[in-house]
Parts: sequence; structure tokens; C-alpha cells
Amino acid sequence: MTHVNSKSLYQPLSDRLRPQALEDYIGQSHLLGKNRVLTRMLQSGKLYSLIFWGPPGVGKTSLARLLAKQSDLQFISLSAVLDGVKEVRAAVEQAKMQREQFNQGTLLFVDEVHRFNKAQQDAFLPFVEDGTFVFIGATTENPSFELNNALLSRAKVLVLRSLDEEELHEVLQKGLNRLQKDFSEEMSAEGGSKEVVLSIEPKAAEMMIGASDGDARRLLNFLEQVIDFVDWAPTDNGLQANIQVAHAKEVIQGGLRRFDKGGEAFYDQISALHKSVRGSDPNAALYWLTRMLDGGVDPRYLARRLIRMASEEIANADPKALQVAVNAAEAYERLGSPEGDLALAQAATYLAVAPKSNAVYMGYKAALKDIKQHGSYEVPLHLRNAPTKLMAELDYGKEYRYAHDEPEAFAAGECYFPEEMEERGYYQPVERGLEIKISAKMRHLQNLNQQAIYKRRK
Repeated sequence: MTHVNSKSLYQPLSDRLRPQALEDYIGQSHLLGKNRVLTRMLQSGKLYSLIFWGPPGVGKTSLARLLAKQSDLQFISLSAVLDGVKEVRAAVEQAKMQREQFNQGTLLFVDEVHRFNKAQQDAFLPFVEDGTFVFIGATTENPSFELNNALLSRAKVLVLRSLDEEELHEVLQKGLNRLQKDFSEEMSAEGGSKEVVLSIEPKAAEMMIGASDGDARRLLNFLEQVIDFVDWAPTDNGLQANIQVAHAKEVIQGGLRRFDKGGEAFYDQISALHKSVRGSDPNAALYWLTRMLDGGVDPRYLARRLIRMASEEIANADPKALQVAVNAAEAYERLGSPEGDLALAQAATYLAVAPKSNAVYMGYKAALKDIKQHGSYEVPLHLRNAPTKLMAELDYGKEYRYAHDEPEAFAAGECYFPEEMEERGYYQPVERGLEIKISAKMRHLQNLNQQAIYKRRK
């Protein structure tokens, strides 16, 4: 087997393919299309401070570089992971010198800006305000939670999206073309004119694009890695190779979808799963559950969330839902992954198709609000136990009516709330599932109460 040995690969392919002009930039058409926000900003000649919020590999750094180039600004890049106060001060001094000596502005780009603490973020504010530099911060986390309000008020947040399939195909083709060019140039340098032809099967391309999960950098990393597995064949003027499905499997096997267990994607996907169950869509519920399992979420966490959903979204409309969710959690503990994952899938689909009621959830919230608002009222004497003689002498349990001794095992007209409170109607069953019968039973008991109170007043 002939193998291309390229010394030029020390520079990652994603870095070699970094666009040098806006027209070469792939993605974010919602920001760079006609009459879009960045397009209008560039046309006006006024570049404002920005926060780029988006997942990894969507071009945040490249876009910041291109904006600086298009606006004729010096570009300074910092990383909140690697740099600290010393580097920030040096960047400020460099920006001031560039403005004073060369009459040129500066764009200061801070990657992973959410990693800076409050004091570090505040340090940028005076220089943003006095125009020392245009500030662009990049973050994969929700700026609402991770960035100071003072910084957010001085910068416009722009959301960068994952690249779609068509855009990733374009990235992949650019990567193939660049590898062909680099390999051909190296072979020619070693001994005459040589040509390298590198192609990819459509199915292999589809697999690599799917596994990249909207991340252009990840896709290009796959492409670099797959070169080690392809079979090179000699041609009349060089070498050729075709990337096949088997080769693609070698580099993407075991790779996980983008899933940050502590970040925005985590909460977005949990929210999607919960809302799919609430919306009675078993197919969407199955999709989000499976996607999270594929992404590396702890299945026990998902089991706990399913138990919560059973009570919050279904409750007494189908009490079996809670049992199904608990059983699924226990089944996972016995089986582990991947066998136990199926039990979670079963629970998710059952919860999705079950009749829905949030009556218990809403009632619980209303009761909790009352408790926090009114404090701790005394338990009425008739509801207290009297296990001692002293308690009995203090009228503990006096005039308590034992429900089992009453007609229908119901003490009509009895009150179980604190004396200082009016009776509440926290729990309002819905007309779905078992709660239809519960609602009818509650109306019947309420009628008995009203009759008893009427007789008492007469």
C-alpha cells in the first residue's frame, strides 16, 4: 500500500481552511445575508461590540477575524481559558498604541468569555465605552446566565447556528480540495509534477456529516483522520484514493453527538424531551431521549426526570404512569446500558401517550405559595392526637369525627384546614383519564359538605 506522508499536516486542516474573505465564509446567512444585521453594520462602517453565542465549530473566531479585516481594524485575540489580567492589560496597551501611532482601531476578540469572572469581565467596560477597542466575546453558554449585565448592556448578542447539511457538504468539499492540493504540492516538491486525487463515497460523506453534528471543525478533523485508513493506488501521474463507508466508520465510531453535560445544549434537550411528553408526542419524546443517551447523558438522570414528568404532567389522570417510570428506573439499575436504555424508552413513550393533567402540580404550587405567604398556622385541636392524659385534658382530638364511622366513610361538613384559613381548592382535576372519575367524586363530596353545613346553620 502506498501512503501519502505529508509534513504539512502539523497545521490542522480547519486552520488551513480558515476563510480569508467574507465571501468564503460558510454559514450564518441569517447574520450575513442581504439586509441582515452584520451586513448592515459593515455597510454603515460602524462595528459595535458583540457577543457571539453558539455551539463549537460554527465559525465564531473566523467571523470575528473577517469583521476586523473588513473594518480595517487590528485583530487581537485572547482566550479566557489561557489568558488573565496580564494579557488583558497588554492587549489594552497595544490597542492604545495602535490608535495613537497609526490611527487604527482594534477589535479585541475574547474566546470562551464566560470563563472570565465578574471582575475580569468588568475590566473591559471602560475601554469599550471610550472606544479603545471594539469588543467581541464568543461563548458556548447562555449569556443571560454567564455574562455580567453591565457587559451585556454594552454589547449586542448574536446567535450563531449549527451548520446545516448543505453547508457541511460545502465544508467537506473544501477540505477534500485542500488536502488534494497540499498532497500534490508535497509530492511534486519531492520529485516532479504529481497529482493526488481524493474522493469520497456519498454514503461515507453522509455518515461523517451526520457525526459532525453541525460542527465544521469536527467534520474537518474526521477528514484528516480518515486519510490514515484509506487505500492509496498509483496512477499515471500520482496517487488516488476513495474514502469509503468502512473508512468513515473507523473515525466516527464511538464519537458522541454534541452534548455539553453542564451547558446550554443539556438544558435545551431536557426541555425538548419534557415538552414532547407534555405534548403527547411519543415519537419526539423517543427522539430526544435517544439523542441524549447517544450524547452521553447519565441515564439515571433521565430516569429521575421521567419520574418527575409522571407526577407533573400526568399524575392522577393515569396513576400507573408513575409506576411505569419508577419501574423503568429500577430496570435500568438492574440492566445498565444499553439493555436498560430500552426501559427508559418504554417509559418515555408511555408517559407521552398517557392522559395529561397538571392538577397535582398546580395544586402543590398553590399550597406552597400559601405556606410561604401565611407562615405556620397552629394545627386545630380536633385534628391533634391525644396519646397522653395531659393532651386529652387540653382537648387534643376533642370532637374529631372518625370518617369510617360516617356514611360513605365521609365526615360531611368537617374542616381539616387551620382555623385561621378559609378552605382552599388547590387540587382541580381535569376532565381527562382517571381524573374524570376523581372530579365526579369530589363534586359529590362537596355537595355532601354543603348539605351538612346548611343543616348545621338551620
